Amino acid sequence: MNTALEEIKLTTDQIAWRAAQDIEDGAYVNLGIGFPEKIAQFQVPGREIVFHTENGVLGFGGAPAAGEEDWDLINAGKKAITLNPGAAFFDHANSFAMVRGGHLDLAVLGAFQVAENGDLANWSTGKGAVPAVGGAMDLVQSAKRVAVVTDHVTKKGDPKLVRHCSMPLTGVACVTRVYTSLAVIDIEDGHFVLREKLSALSFDDLQAVTGAELHIDGSVGELAAP
Repeated sequence: MNTALEEIKLTTDQIAWRAAQDIEDGAYVNLGIGFPEKIAQFQVPGREIVFHTENGVLGFGGAPAAGEEDWDLINAGKKAITLNPGAAFFDHANSFAMVRGGHLDLAVLGAFQVAENGDLANWSTGKGAVPAVGGAMDLVQSAKRVAVVTDHVTKKGDPKLVRHCSMPLTGVACVTRVYTSLAVIDIEDGHFVLREKLSALSFDDLQAVTGAELHIDGSVGELAAP
């Protein structure tokens, strides 16, 4: 990404905040390992979101304050968590029964690539990577909706939103919305549909760092986060 875009793009915390605004009250949600875990820190006041983690907790909250961690309470990414009233513990088999049974309203995952038809690639056999797709393949096929949080481009400046994924797929035609550092984009009828973008970024500049055609259906909102 060029220097100008680096200066205006959203941080990971801001992307997580924006994604959190769309999670409806009462939703059962799984947050993927890494970046998506941040979403638990930005719950909208007045909404009760029930977070699920594959290692066997339903109803966890945000991260504890530094020094107050209980390392018997962790999520699938081995990060310390807190518990909300009514939280429940269960074994791995029951956890995946919840996933595969279609009981999750939303799964939010990170991504290496998202294709315009909704294909997702978020694992790799490359150097330093975990060489397995893990529970993500169950989540993308079983959750009622799948969203992605990601930077808009790679560290080398290559588009992460592409026409076709070149990396191993996690799921086929599964993603419905992508929250990036530059825009909010829906996937509809095999196309990227732009919903929001940074006001300081022109459509042409956004298109230049997107690997497939962006479509507009109605007005495009301003992407903003505190």
